[in-house]
Amino acid sequence: METLVKKDGLFPSVSKAANTLFDDFFSRDIFDWTDRNYSALGTSLPSVNLKETDTKLVIELAAPGMKKEDFKVEIDNNLLAISSEKREEKEEKNKKEDYVRKEFNYQSFYRSFTLPDYVDENKIEAIYKDGILHVTVSKKEGAKKKALKNIPIK
Repeated sequence: METLVKKDGLFPSVSKAANTLFDDFFSRDIFDWTDRNYSALGTSLPSVNLKETDTKLVIELAAPGMKKEDFKVEIDNNLLAISSEKREEKEEKNKKEDYVRKEFNYQSFYRSFTLPDYVDENKIEAIYKDGILHVTVSKKEGAKKKALKNIPIK
């Protein structure tokens, strides 16, 4: 593990770990001090709302600025997976001032949810509207949500 400050002779220098810390500090939204939805790489992880009614489960995933083609929704053995990979490249050239700038951005996320046995894997619908991906999973006929059980704390 590296220390934040190393001394080389009389003058201290900042290590790589501190550079990452400062980069993370200055690259984040100044008004968002909660540190939520950030992975170790500093990428954003979409927030999710989960709802259950008598007839369905609803998953709402906040992902503004994307297109429906950017998402992949899959189900395998009661595991619902929602993922996205998006790559953008921009290139700017100016012969008059003799420079070239090329930037690229890669963005991805993966969220998975274990579904209960009483859902119908054949009745799943996904709709992307107004920056939110809505995934609706219907329950099997006659399936009921288990009653709430209160667990005493000892």
